[in-house]
Formats: sequence, C-alpha cells, structure tokens
Amino acid sequence: MEIEKGQVTKLLKAMAKGDSEAADKLLPLVYGELHRLASSYMRNERPDHTLQATALINEAYLRLAREDTDWNSREHFIGVAANVMRRVLVDYARAHRAEQRGGGLKRVEMQDDLAISVEKLDEVEALDEALRNLESHNPRQGKVVELRYFGGLSVEQIASLLQVSPRSVKRDWSLARIWLFRELRSGVAPSPGDRKS
Repeated sequence: MEIEKGQVTKLLKAMAKGDSEAADKLLPLVYGELHRLASSYMRNERPDHTLQATALINEAYLRLAREDTDWNSREHFIGVAANVMRRVLVDYARAHRAEQRGGGLKRVEMQDDLAISVEKLDEVEALDEALRNLESHNPRQGKVVELRYFGGLSVEQIASLLQVSPRSVKRDWSLARIWLFRELRSGVAPSPGDRKS
C-alpha cells in the first residue's frame, strides 16, 4: 500500500506537468477511493440506479484531470475530489431546478445517470449553502467537514493535509457539526456577525 501511495503522488505530479498517460495510469489506483466517495454522496438516493456513483466518478475525474493543481499527495487529491463531486451534484441540482422552472434548453450531460430524486434537490442545495456559509466564516472548519464527511478521510489524514494537530481537527469537526446542524435546522443562514464558533 505504501508503494502504491508513492506511485499515486508520482503520477499526480506527472499529470500536473501535462503527462496525459499519467491520468490514465492514475485512475485504477484511486478508483476505489473515488467510488467510496461517490457512494457516500449518493447513499441517500434511489438504490435502483446502479450507475449513479460511476457517473459521478466519471464527471469528477474528467474535471480533476483538467485541474491545474500542484498535487501534494494522495490525500490532497482525494480532498479535492470530494470538493469536485460536491460541485458536480450541486451543479446538477441547480440545472434540474432551472429545468423545472422552464429554463430547460440546456441539458446536463449526466442527468439520467445521476438520478437525484426531486425531493433531494432542496437538501443538496441547502447543505451546499450551509457549507459555503461555514467556509466563509471559518475556512478550516469547512475544509474539515468536506474532507471528513464527503472525503471520508481520517482525523490523522486531515491533520496531515491541513498541517494541524489531530486535536484541532477533532475540535473543528465537533464545532462545525453543531454549527451546520443549527443552520440546516433553522433554514435561515445567519450573517457572519451572528455566528458563534
């Protein structure tokens, strides 16, 4: 596993330098983790759509391969992948909402494969808005939530990636969860001056 981790970092760096073959070699090494990420995003969706996670992985990987990022490590890549998957789902939810309002002239390529239920559109958008509000108030707490909840990284992996202590990650995780719970429960985003962390 350690050799594979080193190989992933090497391929990420080659990919950042424009090596198109590196992107092809990388996918099999990170596919399992990307699938775990995608499955965590899609776990509350309809179980009869088996291509949901695959479609999300494919779209996210296409976006990641085009990223002009100086990749530091496998954890860095997975953290960015979590953010990209979140963006794909939010983009889908917004496009679907616009289509419902009659602006459906522009079709989203993966619409049928993602199959997010209409009931979940509001939840996806509300969670994204709450997380964006948290990120604007406390960027590190927002990053911890993204890496922990969406990325599935361990406290130690997040601490290493963010260059903070595991204790700080645990504290950020606890405070962010409380803050997000209050925000989502109230349905009203408080202004930055009203927030307590």
